[in-house]
Amino acid sequence: MHQPATGQEDLEILDKRFKRHEDNLAFLKSRIKHLDESIHGLKGSLERYHSENVAETVSDSSLHTEVETKILQRENSAAGILCWLKANRLSRALDLALTKDVLGVVASLARVDDENLSRLLSEYLGLDTMLAIVCKTYEGVKALENYDGEGSVNSKTGLHGLGSSIGRRINGRFLVICLEDIRSYAGGFVEDDQQRKLALPKPKLPNGQCPSGFLDYAVNMINLEERNLSYLTASGYGLRETLFYGLFSRLQIYRTRSEMLLALSCITDGALSLDGGMIKKSGVFALGSRKDIEVKFPIASVRFNAPANYTQTEDMIRMLEWERSKIAEDMEREEQLYNTMSSVIIFPQKDEPM
Repeated sequence: MHQPATGQEDLEILDKRFKRHEDNLAFLKSRIKHLDESIHGLKGSLERYHSENVAETVSDSSLHTEVETKILQRENSAAGILCWLKANRLSRALDLALTKDVLGVVASLARVDDENLSRLLSEYLGLDTMLAIVCKTYEGVKALENYDGEGSVNSKTGLHGLGSSIGRRINGRFLVICLEDIRSYAGGFVEDDQQRKLALPKPKLPNGQCPSGFLDYAVNMINLEERNLSYLTASGYGLRETLFYGLFSRLQIYRTRSEMLLALSCITDGALSLDGGMIKKSGVFALGSRKDIEVKFPIASVRFNAPANYTQTEDMIRMLEWERSKIAEDMEREEQLYNTMSSVIIFPQKDEPM
């Protein structure tokens, strides 16, 4: 028959568990240190490349000036207030969970190669979506807005409260996109492409041929800013396969309206043509004149041409940073267990008198 453990045996068991958590912590700390050194070295190699090729790069500030100005002009929008707070670097705002979890506004997270494509994609998404705030997690969404006991918005907290502090009030509803809740693209990527474009199969007509005039999918015709290329969700997905695939899905881009209409049989998620044609989804056509959306994606005036190993280095940095974030989560859990075990061993419960 199994004999119950004595108090001394209990302490020995706890001590072994304590030692195991201690060893786990030491290993995780060592792993994070190694990852930090690797990431630092890889980023250093990219920085050296940039310093030697300054003329070939485009500064983020020049790309964002116009779009951020347009957003700031919408003073009573959630996007306008958020951009104002970040532009003025208010320490009170930047320390809040809502700003830590916010990546930005949709219009500021990508760029396109020409003005016409910018107008088309912006019109397709619509102003509300272009001004949508993008959060990493649902915790960030909750931090933006709080409610009173009757379910009404509490205007003194969250983004509403920050707006009030600078004399602005959010009018109406605003969209917020939560990256961790988006169903991500699960396929592969175009090989050796530094933008990590999605390897989507070309549309095919009943005869098996790709439609004449098909240029690409919209999700692959936007370019992510360099600062966002390395971003990964907790599940390991980037912005293209989460945010922009969620917004555009397999929206097709054609050279002309007539070519687009000839391809109706293989259009499932909508299509646009460079001369203004628009199909919102299969069977739904948008007719009439173009509507110019005030807030558009910024234009890249210069292309960034990097050597082949540049993309591989960026991919490596992206994966190492993602691995580091997961290890940091494991280490936080181990520290909690370690601290719990420490208190038990240092201050053991005294046996009750017989």
